[in-house]
Amino acid sequence: MSRWIILIFTFLLVSGCAVYATQQLDSVFGSQSVENRIVETSESDVAFYNNEVKPILDSRCVSCHACYDAPCQLKLTAPSGIERGGSKDLVYDGTRLLAATPTRLFIDAKTTDEWREKGFHPVLNERAQSPAANLQGSVLYRAIALRKQQGAFTQDVLPDEYDFSLAREQQCSSVEEYSGVEKNHPSLGMPYGLPALSASEYDVLTRWLAKGGKMPEAKSIPEALQKQVDLWESRLNKDDLKGQLISRYIYEHLYLYSLYLDDGEEFRFQLVRSKTPPGEPIDLIATRRPYDAPGVSRVYYRLWADPEVKVQKNHIPMQLDEARYARWQSYFYAEEYQVTKDPGYAPKVATNPFKAFREIPAHARYRFLLDHAQNTIMAFIKGPVCRGQVAVNVINEQFWVYFLDPELGYNKGSADLLEDQVQELDLPAIESSNALPLASWVTFSEQQKSYLSSKAKLIESEIGRKVPLGLNVIWDGDGVNTNAALTIFRHFDNATVVKGMVGQHPKTAWIIDYPLLERIHYLLVAGFDVYGNVGHQLVTRLYMDFLRMEGEMNFLLLLPKEDRQKIREFWYRDANQSIKNYIFSDYIKVDRQSQVTYESNDRQAELYEKLKVKLSNVLDHSYDLEQSKLSAENVAGLYELQKVRGKGLSYLPNVVTVLVSNKGVPVDVISVIHNKAHANISSLLNEEATRLPEEDGVTLVKGVLGDYPNVLMQVEEAELLVWAKQMSQLKNKSDYIDLLNRFGIRRTNPNFWFVSDSISNLNKQDRPRESGILDYNRLENQ
Repeated sequence: MSRWIILIFTFLLVSGCAVYATQQLDSVFGSQSVENRIVETSESDVAFYNNEVKPILDSRCVSCHACYDAPCQLKLTAPSGIERGGSKDLVYDGTRLLAATPTRLFIDAKTTDEWREKGFHPVLNERAQSPAANLQGSVLYRAIALRKQQGAFTQDVLPDEYDFSLAREQQCSSVEEYSGVEKNHPSLGMPYGLPALSASEYDVLTRWLAKGGKMPEAKSIPEALQKQVDLWESRLNKDDLKGQLISRYIYEHLYLYSLYLDDGEEFRFQLVRSKTPPGEPIDLIATRRPYDAPGVSRVYYRLWADPEVKVQKNHIPMQLDEARYARWQSYFYAEEYQVTKDPGYAPKVATNPFKAFREIPAHARYRFLLDHAQNTIMAFIKGPVCRGQVAVNVINEQFWVYFLDPELGYNKGSADLLEDQVQELDLPAIESSNALPLASWVTFSEQQKSYLSSKAKLIESEIGRKVPLGLNVIWDGDGVNTNAALTIFRHFDNATVVKGMVGQHPKTAWIIDYPLLERIHYLLVAGFDVYGNVGHQLVTRLYMDFLRMEGEMNFLLLLPKEDRQKIREFWYRDANQSIKNYIFSDYIKVDRQSQVTYESNDRQAELYEKLKVKLSNVLDHSYDLEQSKLSAENVAGLYELQKVRGKGLSYLPNVVTVLVSNKGVPVDVISVIHNKAHANISSLLNEEATRLPEEDGVTLVKGVLGDYPNVLMQVEEAELLVWAKQMSQLKNKSDYIDLLNRFGIRRTNPNFWFVSDSISNLNKQDRPRESGILDYNRLENQ
């Protein structure tokens, strides 16, 4: 440790103790003010931050401090988040009766002063700047110093004073209150419940904070890349009504995406609404939802350089290149049509995309969404819903998704249906962010019944019968697009969507058509408000029940009509009678026979295999174990584990991320996904009552799958079959603890950060564009 740091510590010791009360801080260092912060940085300051400080923040801190579920809203993903500081207010509050005021970084305030007015307290020193003041006046420093004081863990499992539950009470203390934390909650040092920073990491952060925590401005965009920005902004800001409406449609679907304009990973952009046109500094329009009234006569769509480090749980990447632009042009301009008026932003119109964009042909809209279907689905998983069991317990643990072929699905009959039923396709956001759940559910239920009834009649009509119910109705990705088949895994309170038909045959599957795909987006992404009241969040979840059942109904149409009710009954065993009445009522039934020819008794499994053959040219296989660096013998052994079913697997967490090594050298990563079986998933709050652990299974894949690992393990390649056998023979909790004792990398393991870094590095190698920092808020402690 350098000599001047020792002098600082000596000063603190001479001052009497390492903790100052508020009066002492003011007395010794002056009163707090944002104006005291040092903002000027030299070249050496910039290099020190970028080369030494930032890598530590990214690899040791961001895993818990990112997105809406960052403890105390302290986002360490960018300098602006560090300057903003922390807040005692919760973003995720399932009990609030009225919607909260949004506090989105970069959006809802533009200066540190504005964040202080919103109740955010600093985590860097905002008193007179000196090395001693910069340390004692910094929550960040006090937090890492508190963890250093604890020393190494002396037990495998941390005691009950460590609360890792998502609903835990947070100690969001300002620096004036931090002496109480140090006295009463000594276990709250950072990183919380994980091995302390190394001596060199601690020294780097201490030196940085003692100098004032200086952080550089974001890097300027290279000239060649800026030309690409200018080109795309010119394309997105045409003056004619058609161009403006198309750009609005693009924006409302891509506003959460990370947009890349070159092959590099350093710069990515977000599409934003601005009050200012291209060529001028962006003046962001801050609204609760992307389709809320902007408050200006003309909106401009701009590409804003995102300064945050890439976090996998909310990263939705898309490449903007000439090929994509050409496809967009073909979707939106291939057909002759007129846009006669601006639909405006009145809630009754803006919350319903079938009203707002009715003058853009539905075929064009559907083609646009299919082009990046994984991202369209991914947005509801990685968008506003960073977490929330109620938000995702509406879907099964693992299921496959297919799409209706746009060339077959959009004839005059379907276009007329969409036009006739537009009033029945209103979404919960029409009630803004405050809703009364029971009354709202009744209204939306009746509207959904009307729509499904009309849809069933169309399928059975003379027009509908012109489209055979065979494999021809499934979109094949036009032979090149790998978005044609997706797999969705649910991990209790979060989920993952990947390309391909990954894992074993699932219990259920969906076929999604345009109205369903659009409603998923406007229900769970564009229309969902994480700051909304409990009613808004419950109605959103209840409405998603309708959409899930519709997707399942579409899939069942490819099975023999005599099998459909039996399969539905299996999917909804022990469901509430009102749910059964809905599922088995006339308006969700179609009395047409499937045109798929079956030869076996297990028609559903046979259909899955037929779909694999149909989509073979576009199926993504990157998660297949055969793509790993493991031997054929080990791959075969892992597939044997995947065949295991039973209650013993119920002791596994949702996601196990395994580092495979050879004599300690990292080789590859495999993920074990626990697929929890349920009698049905129609229960809103009592999910445990529907569990069927004897039907549980696991899916094993190459690489990192899941953004929130629950357990890290390290297995030597030579012991992989032993590990798989031990996992397959789990019978009780004790067996699982034995597995952890042998292979687990617990929170307390001194090797934790080596394994974490190794997994991160291999993840980047596997998927450089899609990968990001994993979230550790759900790591087990057992």
